[in-house]
Amino acid sequence: MIVVIGVVRSTQEDIKALHAAITTMEAASREEPGCLDYTFSIELNEPAVIRITEKWKTVEDLKAHFATPHMAEFQAAMGQRPPEGMEVTVYEANEINPF
Repeated sequence: MIVVIGVVRSTQEDIKALHAAITTMEAASREEPGCLDYTFSIELNEPAVIRITEKWKTVEDLKAHFATPHMAEFQAAMGQRPPEGMEVTVYEANEINPF
């Protein structure tokens, strides 16, 4: 499984303005082949910070995600309101049950 963790630092105003683009991106991504989870969330104690959590079956699925029309549309929307900072980390993970 491929896990992507993103942290986007923005402003509350920009996040509000991007709400429709974020909602569309999240819903469309969840429908893609190989997508196990795709979630945007706003930190409760830092409302200008968005966390993105993605889970994909394979690296190929993630690469195909980057070529979708909704990714291009989302990137265009983000370009209109560039974040103050962004970090993205990609992991290859195996699920375990520690309990």
